[in-house]
Amino acid sequence: MRPLLRVYLLPAAMLALLLFMSSYWLPQGSPQGCDSLWRPCLSVYQPTSKPEPHGGINGLHGDDITIMEECPGQDFQVSRLFLHLTSALGPGSDVLLDEYLSSWEELIKFMNSLGPLVSFFSHKVQEKITLLRELSSSSSSSSHDSVTSQHAVGGGGGGPRPLAPEAYRSVLSLLDAELRAGVVNFQHHTPSGSRTLLRLHRSLLWLRLLLEKLCEGPDAQGQLRPPGELCREAYREALAPHHPWLLRQAAEVAFGAMPARGVFLELVCVTSQEEATPVMRTLIAAINEVYRRTQGALEDRGMLELP
Repeated sequence: MRPLLRVYLLPAAMLALLLFMSSYWLPQGSPQGCDSLWRPCLSVYQPTSKPEPHGGINGLHGDDITIMEECPGQDFQVSRLFLHLTSALGPGSDVLLDEYLSSWEELIKFMNSLGPLVSFFSHKVQEKITLLRELSSSSSSSSHDSVTSQHAVGGGGGGPRPLAPEAYRSVLSLLDAELRAGVVNFQHHTPSGSRTLLRLHRSLLWLRLLLEKLCEGPDAQGQLRPPGELCREAYREALAPHHPWLLRQAAEVAFGAMPARGVFLELVCVTSQEEATPVMRTLIAAINEVYRRTQGALEDRGMLELP
């Protein structure tokens, strides 16, 4: 009886701990439109207008997007994610915040589609997206007032001075405006947009590494490694260094519940690894360009280790 208790109670305890400490981890939101709790969620796709790509990606040409097809009957659309990523590439080395967050909203659908254990934390990502969207919104004064009350700076006894909403138009304007206003604290945790962006940035690296590993060919025995193993490796490289020990142990349980590779193929609307590889490599190139620009902006300002 005791061995059985250890078998079932330990994973349950780990998952409970994972929920309690989920504020440390970024990826994810609650699954919607799922008929079964324990099956991957491929909810009904609601067509929306597509953004127009206007940025350039090293090594990619305009025809690359034609290899991505929309998949009827599922919420996540890899073609839409690619369009959001390319549309986020602003002038020079900038990243436009609205399309960056739209990319994340599509990535949340991807993670939710992998089942409830993998999408355990997506509500935390959604909270960060919501915060940044409210900061960037200039159309609603009520939304602006509710956010700037937390992002105000003392003005020499003249009371709090709110940041201008247009400061959150892009990654560069966000970082520079908050640095000038003194919103960012390099020693203590503050709910700044810059800190929130850094957490999303780290998770984007995790997803990029996962996709890169999914593109790997078979091993010496001719076998493709399971997605759970690949996800675990990507997590250890990108996110584990920033997480406490207990959360890292609990994450191991969630990765053990990753679905089979066939679910990933279905999500990108292909039927084989050979078909999936060019799609994922194109997507990786777009993610990498957004990541590279954001990494450079944070690094130039010494903001890669904000508490």
